[in-house]
Amino acid sequence: MAGSSSASYIHMVQHMIEKCLIFHMSKEECVEALSKHANITPVITSTVWKELEKENKEFFKAYEERQSKQEQMSEEETNQMIQKIISDSSKDSDD
Repeated sequence: MAGSSSASYIHMVQHMIEKCLIFHMSKEECVEALSKHANITPVITSTVWKELEKENKEFFKAYEERQSKQEQMSEEETNQMIQKIISDSSKDSDD
């Protein structure tokens, strides 16, 4: 059972990272936002992000290129987006 709950937790972190990607957040912004708003340890978010990068090299290469061309979100925008992520995530878990 412990393995199952660990897998479930990692899947939830992955889902939140995917939401961060949808909102064009950098890895650093995502790590900070999930730590601040979802109490996810930065090392967990960073590790899951790295695994996603390994599995999706082409996507992340293109994503990083786009990020470098785009201005970073303001802190207020980031906070608004992460609140939406948390809200959506809690709705998903209620289903």
